[in-house]
Amino acid sequence: MSQPAEPQAGRPHMPEYGISADPAGMLPWSWAVERLQTPRNYWLSTTRPDGRPHVMPIWCVWVNNAFYFSTGARSRKARNLAANPLCVISVEHSEGSVMVEGTAEITATESVPQEAFTAYKIKYDWELDPKMGPIYVLQPRVIFGFSNVPGEYTGSATRWTF
Repeated sequence: MSQPAEPQAGRPHMPEYGISADPAGMLPWSWAVERLQTPRNYWLSTTRPDGRPHVMPIWCVWVNNAFYFSTGARSRKARNLAANPLCVISVEHSEGSVMVEGTAEITATESVPQEAFTAYKIKYDWELDPKMGPIYVLQPRVIFGFSNVPGEYTGSATRWTF
């Protein structure tokens, strides 16, 4: 299967943070992909129906520019996503942080790429199984990346849009 096209890179709008306007130093897309694929744990941020935030760890895999994950059908995460599918999945490494904003939707098992099932099994030694709970796909709208290396934050800040 061919890889999807890379998203467009630019600078995030962050007044008062000293973010460079110069594109030199922006992070390459490959930097973000590596950090999206390798962690074991991710943070899913959703919104409760009354507007309060909710953040919980999840397992997921990044395949073809989308996240695939599952959660119990009656979990707070699932109920929040049913009411408002807009969410964020974020990861942090010692050398950088990546946040993915988008819409998570339940997807039919036959719509999940085989690569997602395989990657999940290899990564977690666990099946991405719709009998255990619905499978979601998070299609990103925008992704933010920042280097955590001292002195690189303002020059590295990158926003990728889809």
